[in-house]
Amino acid sequence: MALSLTLPTASGALAPYALRGTAPVKPEAGVKFNRIAYSAAHVVADPLAAVDPWLQAAVDWDTTIAYRRHLFSLGLGVAEAMDTAQRGMGLDWPTSLELIRRSLDAAKDVPGALVASGCGTDHLNIDDVKSVDDVIRGYEEQMAAIEALGGKLIVMASRALARVAKSPADYERVYDRILSQAKQPVVLHWLGDMFDPALAGYWGTKDVDAAMDTALGIIAAHPDKVDGIKISLLDKDKEIAMRRRLPKGVRMYTGDDFNYAELIAGDSFGSEPTHGKSDALLGIFDAIAPAASAALGALAQGNTEKFHAILGPTVPLSRHIFAAPTRFYKTGVVFMAWLNGHQKHFTMVGGQQSTRSLQHFAELFRLADAANLLEQPELAVWRMKTLLALHGVEG
Repeated sequence: MALSLTLPTASGALAPYALRGTAPVKPEAGVKFNRIAYSAAHVVADPLAAVDPWLQAAVDWDTTIAYRRHLFSLGLGVAEAMDTAQRGMGLDWPTSLELIRRSLDAAKDVPGALVASGCGTDHLNIDDVKSVDDVIRGYEEQMAAIEALGGKLIVMASRALARVAKSPADYERVYDRILSQAKQPVVLHWLGDMFDPALAGYWGTKDVDAAMDTALGIIAAHPDKVDGIKISLLDKDKEIAMRRRLPKGVRMYTGDDFNYAELIAGDSFGSEPTHGKSDALLGIFDAIAPAASAALGALAQGNTEKFHAILGPTVPLSRHIFAAPTRFYKTGVVFMAWLNGHQKHFTMVGGQQSTRSLQHFAELFRLADAANLLEQPELAVWRMKTLLALHGVEG
């Protein structure tokens, strides 16, 4: 007999729902990917800490690092202390640096494990930032701290830079300075304003094509210092256009949580391998990690049909999790981790579990089931019923 529960519908009514999904796909052991794949990873809050959750970050370190080990076991790299970890939405810089330190330590136990860490300017009081030089000093402070741990940098988009920059030339000055000092090739990060409204007009203009020209010019000036660029614009055509213009050897890391399957599969365009496909640095990989691993393994074995069969059904879920206001997608990612038993509670740093409605969670549950992503169906149903009961829905 199928597991069932009562869920709210889009109209606000209640209706019975019976699980219809099959068992989650299991990745084949030992398969090497032919794409670099980072999962931006969430943090697990400590619900027992005596803190004001809106003002202080309390992290359950053991469970947080255990989830990184889970991602490593699936062959996925970890993009650490990024937006998915609530960077700038509850996770401050001192806690981010400790998170980076612990993740790098955990990676030492896993041969070949990849970790790249977010380097930004979020420790600055934005009201005190008056010039581009202030932004440079901010980047350099975090850069030095991460590199002292042996970490690879993801140079995150800066709210402070977006606020004080007067032209594309200011962006060129900042990135030229940072890239010239980097100890190893970095990943640049272009986060669209749908993820963070404070980043509107990044690269000195609201014209995306002109912004792309500026970013490509910066990369072309330092091709040996740029491993790749992750763009999160939720526009597959812009990503494809940009990756076709990247210098030889510079990767496009898709951050498109709406169209990742086709972007990773690629179109085989051009003479450079990096022009015809995207690698991945995705927040949704946190929520669909086993499926992402299995799909990437199939792709590496030349089975594109299986790749799409596994990953395709996850796309509707991802589009729901990342629906506007997109910046609240972290709540859906943590909700999935709770449903699947990777943490004991549904509490988030900054109290961010409150950013989505019960209807949103109900539809997320249905889509996760449809995508065969409920790893422990009985547990998932019990936990969904717990959430429903907290909202006054019994049965």
